[in-house]
Amino acid sequence: MARAIWKGSISFGLVNIPIALYPATRREELKDGKEVPWDQIVKSYEYEKGKYIVLKDEDFQRVDLEATQTVDIQDFVDQEEIDPMFFYKPYYLEPQKGGDKAYALLRDALKDTNKVGVAKVVIKTRQYLAGVKPEDGALVLELMHFADELADPEKLHVPKKMEVGKREMSMAKSLIDTMSSKWNPEKYKDDYREALMEVIEEKVEAGGKEIEAKPKKTPKPTKVERRKEKNDSQIPWQKSASCKKSSVR
Repeated sequence: MARAIWKGSISFGLVNIPIALYPATRREELKDGKEVPWDQIVKSYEYEKGKYIVLKDEDFQRVDLEATQTVDIQDFVDQEEIDPMFFYKPYYLEPQKGGDKAYALLRDALKDTNKVGVAKVVIKTRQYLAGVKPEDGALVLELMHFADELADPEKLHVPKKMEVGKREMSMAKSLIDTMSSKWNPEKYKDDYREALMEVIEEKVEAGGKEIEAKPKKTPKPTKVERRKEKNDSQIPWQKSASCKKSSVR
């Protein structure tokens, strides 16, 4: 586990729980997969397309915002009421000396009530909206977007409810059922990163010289893909895509 990036307390009502904040994700440097220290990461603002201004710690300190060193829970909200799109970056919360009992009490109470503590917290001079919730025996603080930071989906041109035949719906559900499985995050790899690492390693071995591009391999279709191909022609969205493609000259 990386070092704590922030220490303070969770505060709600008259309750204060001393905690430390740890990143729940890793920042990796492409060349060797090692974690990049915070002091080697810079913040910048794109004021024009492709033009950035680098912001230093002194610039953030000029923003007069009181840092209270508390995760100030303002409301407890039913978890299902919050759109998952609001959440974007998780941190682990670890109890500090004397805080174990209160920490466990809050964790278990949130789990039993299925609530999220909606809080404000100042980290590194910036104020964030955050949700405090239980996860695998720990409390997690997950940063949230403010309402005005999310784009309005109403502006998208998407089809309204459409009438589809029972057979078409049955085929679509059958395909979904065929491809359904248990969630296994380790199954999904960053193929682009792995392929890029291979290119980098080859260039290192070649002393930095240009390397001829290898012909792309065509993977054999899986059982699910073969079943999908068989069903594609009978599903409305696949028909539409095929017709549109064939009409282009």
